[in-house]
Amino acid sequence: MIITPSAEIAGYRVVETLGLVYGNTIRARHIGRDIVAALKGLVGGEIEEYTKMMAESREQAKDRMIAHSERLGGNAIISVRFSTSYIMGGAAEIVVYGNAVRIEPA
Repeated sequence: MIITPSAEIAGYRVVETLGLVYGNTIRARHIGRDIVAALKGLVGGEIEEYTKMMAESREQAKDRMIAHSERLGGNAIISVRFSTSYIMGGAAEIVVYGNAVRIEPA
């Protein structure tokens, strides 16, 4: 599956547009990570536990978007975008979306 933020894929042509596909996940902070984050806040630096959590969340949302595209018969997703929004104290939603298409070599 080819996934790209651009509207075109070099060397391929879109033969069918299948529509909007998306994947999302909502993640809440963990008390253990909060303790480490508070300590990092005192001395500064990257909060690796949160970085890892957000990376895992993006991958999960992307995997769900890919599954959605596959259900529609897509073999590529173009115009892909990520969005993060605050849900409640300590929780955020990550959404990834794009256009599912069928492509073939040009």
